[in-house]
Amino acid sequence: MDPNSNEIVREFPNLFRLYKDGRVERLLGIETTPAGTDPLTGVQSKDITINSETGLAARLYLPPNATTTQKLPLLVYIHGGAFCVCSPYNTGYHHHLNTVSAQANIVVFSIHYRLAPEHPLPVAYDDTWEAIQWISKATDPWLADHADLNIVFFAGDSAGGNLSHNMAMRGATEGFGSLKLQGIVLLHPFFGNEEKDELLEFLYPSYGGLNDPKIHAANDPNLSSLGCGKVLVFVAGKDFLRERGRTYYDALKKSGWSGAVEMVETEGEGHVFHLFDPTKEKSVALVQQFISFITQTAKDVNSASS
Repeated sequence: MDPNSNEIVREFPNLFRLYKDGRVERLLGIETTPAGTDPLTGVQSKDITINSETGLAARLYLPPNATTTQKLPLLVYIHGGAFCVCSPYNTGYHHHLNTVSAQANIVVFSIHYRLAPEHPLPVAYDDTWEAIQWISKATDPWLADHADLNIVFFAGDSAGGNLSHNMAMRGATEGFGSLKLQGIVLLHPFFGNEEKDELLEFLYPSYGGLNDPKIHAANDPNLSSLGCGKVLVFVAGKDFLRERGRTYYDALKKSGWSGAVEMVETEGEGHVFHLFDPTKEKSVALVQQFISFITQTAKDVNSASS
């Protein structure tokens, strides 16, 4: 056995250890739940492969009363985990998206992008964009038969909130294919600030500093071109990312963007508390506000087109 195989060359507590032989041991987000029919909500889920060469994949969710006669809004969900841990298959995300799919009566597409450090940023951005392009072709029967591609939302927590914003920016310049993005929901989103971030610099070797628009959205001179009409930002009072979410909200309001942005702050709670303890009163309230944003926006779109 290689005597160096257990030598740790880099460790970020509570996230991962990188060994000298290249192995990565993740310390968070390793528990998974299989797809299937959820006994609590009746939501069906299945896993699909988007790119067999890279491992890009997704978990799809279909609410129990889906029919082929009326298509439903589509939520593209992008999980968090500091770009380096977690997956759509984690128990917390699976429970959360079963709930959202059932209560909002929507199809959900949860993206499994490749993680750093094995796949350094910006791989996660490119994988997520590839998945969105794949969705726009609607080759999967659940998408083709049940998803209304005219009423699409992007949402994500933490790093996934960052990715959701960036997908809305990229689509504004490159187009969304057949998808019509109506809004994005950023739950406790990760954006950079002026402090040095050793984890980010390790995971993102080509990081461009304070002028990097992927990380510092508030500094992006093109922020006003965000490719949707509505944004909902959640922040939490005890979250270390609280001020970064507020800064994003303020910057978007002042950018000249023509859409409507709303911010909801939950006092006394920490980062992504709703995933860790989904049954507490404040978690249920957050999910209801998330769902209301989707259902009201979808209703407005349908009313405008009728």
